[in-house]
Amino acid sequence: MLLGRIQLRKEGSIVVRTIPSILFALIVVAPGAAWPQEFPAKLVRIITPYPTGLAPDVAIRVLADAMGKAWNHPVIVEGRPGANGFIAFEAAKKSSPDGYTILMSGQPHLAVAPKLFKKVPYDPEQDFAPISMLYRAQLFIAVAAGAPYQSIKDLVAAARANPGKLNYSSPYIGSPPHMSAALLAHLTGMDIVHVPYKEAAAVYNAVGTGDVALALGTIGSLIPTLKAGRVKLLAVGSRTRLSSHPDVPTVEESGGPAGFEADFWNAITAPRGTPPAVIQRLNAAVVGALRQQDVQERFRRLGFEPTSSTPEALAQLIRSELKVYGDLISRTGIKAE
Repeated sequence: MLLGRIQLRKEGSIVVRTIPSILFALIVVAPGAAWPQEFPAKLVRIITPYPTGLAPDVAIRVLADAMGKAWNHPVIVEGRPGANGFIAFEAAKKSSPDGYTILMSGQPHLAVAPKLFKKVPYDPEQDFAPISMLYRAQLFIAVAAGAPYQSIKDLVAAARANPGKLNYSSPYIGSPPHMSAALLAHLTGMDIVHVPYKEAAAVYNAVGTGDVALALGTIGSLIPTLKAGRVKLLAVGSRTRLSSHPDVPTVEESGGPAGFEADFWNAITAPRGTPPAVIQRLNAAVVGALRQQDVQERFRRLGFEPTSSTPEALAQLIRSELKVYGDLISRTGIKAE
């Protein structure tokens, strides 16, 4: 859900003051007192909760490559998929807060899971320090190419005529496709059944074979089945048509709820306690990478819109969306099956 535009940081001026020589000496010899400009001095690791090969994994590797070249130090990506992202988040939470281990943190992990699950092994605000937004992506509603539905209006009518008979797939409980489909069902009065899959590719294959009636996904996730002619797009979850897909109507234009939006975002965070100066160095590196034209083009091919931010803006977004999804889960009765 789009809660407003993210503002890029404005760099401030540096103020130089004289200090007593004895104090200067103490600062210089203080153990571990490295100047921020010295970061990074070794390999940086980005932990991701996404399986290798999925669009978010591809995007983070593009970012890591750009950051590594800018720093002239290697930046590696370490996949820790599984358990709704809990494995990756626990690993990052336990890492040293020195900036050398950072985390690809998604909307479902930072804003949804803490409100959906009774027990989550981390606190999104207390255990992690925001660095920057990474990208946003709109979700499309897909059905089998041979399905009788030509619009959201047709889909809703079929679901209402057959309560509990139609189903929808998603990569995991609490994922953006799950939450957005549940919201659409709630707003339209559809009684449809959620079928979570262990692998994202299986989600859209199941739609193509007709095993499930529909699924929401980014264009990057849907491209293989679209190119194979196995699925078709009924609508996109945005207020206006996308310039990249002008022939795909919005949900509202297709007969769905007015103003309906389905999107998600990913960001970069660090273990809480990471020095502010290091956070700023990391933020500058992410912002710089996302300004590169080749990085932007590669993100957009995946269906992602590059979107950087200040650490403060990301913290505000997390805080706001925790409330948004808490309210949504309470209103719709969504449960972690």
